[in-house]
Amino acid sequence: MKTWSSLACVLVLCAAGCAEGAKLAQSNEDGGVVTYPFKGDQGPMLSSFRKDALALMKDTCGGGYLIVREGEARGRARVVGVEGGQEILRERRWGIEFRCK
Repeated sequence: MKTWSSLACVLVLCAAGCAEGAKLAQSNEDGGVVTYPFKGDQGPMLSSFRKDALALMKDTCGGGYLIVREGEARGRARVVGVEGGQEILRERRWGIEFRCK
């Protein structure tokens, strides 16, 4: 029973961490920077959060935008307790700097 409860806790923590998708990390009057998580084997272009990031840029600009540059942004790491120890989960994030048209 303890194994199932530990597994359930890990899954809840992973789901909570994955719930943070695309977000506006920086904004100004001309545009900003949007970041989103991606998995290394999948890559940033195929991430399901890329579509959310593009929609967020469109909403922020009220229409058209121009991508200035994009690349890997600072991710985060967190420690998750698992049965028999702890595990470090690393999240990679992709950043897109954009300018409104």
